[in-house]
Amino acid sequence: MEHTVAAFTLDSFEAEPPFHEDSGVQYGRTRITKTFTGDIEATSTVEMLSVRAEAGGAGYVALERVSGRVGGKVGGFALLHVGTMTAAGSWAKWPIAPGSGTGELAGISGEGRIEIGSDGAHTLFLDYDLA
Repeated sequence: MEHTVAAFTLDSFEAEPPFHEDSGVQYGRTRITKTFTGDIEATSTVEMLSVRAEAGGAGYVALERVSGRVGGKVGGFALLHVGTMTAAGSWAKWPIAPGSGTGELAGISGEGRIEIGSDGAHTLFLDYDLA
């Protein structure tokens, strides 16, 4: 298992108006682009669907296409996102989609997670294997 760490910036965050609202619950769609630096030198595009309740709580699912260099190997892969957020905390899982690896990253498997620092800095931690 390889362990990588990469800072990333949100280059764009394009939230559409909610496509459905019901009793204080909003359903939305957002497109995000990112740039990674560190063990991962890459860019990505994220398509995200989310739900947010005025009373608190939220959830999201997303598909992220990462393209660039990971651990010195060039290619791409897809990360699947699922997460929830409440006042008590958050939970997220970001597995690499099986079979999505291309180029020198063909056969990649594993899982990622992010941390957002108190200063707002974003970091991706990716644990992966190459078959």
